[in-house]
Amino acid sequence: MKQKSRKSPPKKTVKKTAAKTPARSSAKKQAAPKPKIALYWCASCGGCEETIVDLDEKVLDVAAAVEFVLWPCAMDFKYSDIASMPPRSIDVAFINGAVRSSEQEHAAKMLREKSKTVVAFGACAWIGGIPGLANLKTRRGIIDRAYIDMETVKNDSRTIPAEKSDLEGREMRLPSFYETVLTLDDVIEVDYYLPGCPPTAASVAAAITAILSGNLPPPKTVIGPDKSLCASCDRNASKPERMEIERIRRIHEIKADPSLCFLAQGVVCMGPATRDGCDFPCVKGNMPCTGCYGPMAGSDQGARMASAFGGILAAQTDEDAQKAVSGIADPAGTFYRYGVASSPLGRQRKENASW
Repeated sequence: MKQKSRKSPPKKTVKKTAAKTPARSSAKKQAAPKPKIALYWCASCGGCEETIVDLDEKVLDVAAAVEFVLWPCAMDFKYSDIASMPPRSIDVAFINGAVRSSEQEHAAKMLREKSKTVVAFGACAWIGGIPGLANLKTRRGIIDRAYIDMETVKNDSRTIPAEKSDLEGREMRLPSFYETVLTLDDVIEVDYYLPGCPPTAASVAAAITAILSGNLPPPKTVIGPDKSLCASCDRNASKPERMEIERIRRIHEIKADPSLCFLAQGVVCMGPATRDGCDFPCVKGNMPCTGCYGPMAGSDQGARMASAFGGILAAQTDEDAQKAVSGIADPAGTFYRYGVASSPLGRQRKENASW
């Protein structure tokens, strides 16, 4: 006997509507573009670039969060890559180093045009740094010393580099070497300043985080505490109630007490005139502060330090005073080591950058 085959119940059809089914395009939303970052160095030693590497594993977080469009120290970019970008297409440009040549001025102006925000990255870009000490000499004197008068140089023909020369019918050019060292502010409009020689990795990380999050102070602000280093220094409590010294000594002339204020030991320490924020690694290594974090707002670093010494020197006569300060072998290089280019001491010889 044949069994009747069972028919399956008819399937219910489900009517698909656009309202109930999301469009495929919305399901595949594109990720937001990463902020574009540029890093460039002018007249500097490369220490500011190294502090990026000193972020250690945090540099991977930075690399994942941003897109580097210029970083000559680490990646092979060309000026043409930046020149072809639209204006203000770079979110932040960190420029370190002072400006001493036409090439550096050109690069700084190009980055200013292409960037929404420009940060003077480190002491050299902000106040001139160590390269700014060259403003105490002449351009010709520097060239003669480097190519003619140096003890290890033999140059009987007194040949020096020429900005233009011919080689087999082809014109060769070198960047112009300017008469004076300029700060970044002398060449372009700067939005923020990050002090230090170099800035600490912690301050760099904090600055990048603040910039990318939009949590920034007003423009033209120095990113960091506006108080003296002495306010945080571990040795501050060791200062005597009345400090008085008979003679200023250089650090190699004494066996420095690692727990006692350097000024109380008669050693020049720029802490009273220098901005806080570096976590004073030099002092922790039993070396006095040299002032790389620059002045507090509205103060002249060298004048403030000279004034501090004027108040603690135990000198009754001019002869006593001369003896007391004889330990400062290089006053300009001591009190304005990082700030000659931005101080009255070195600004008097400045000329227009485009000559």
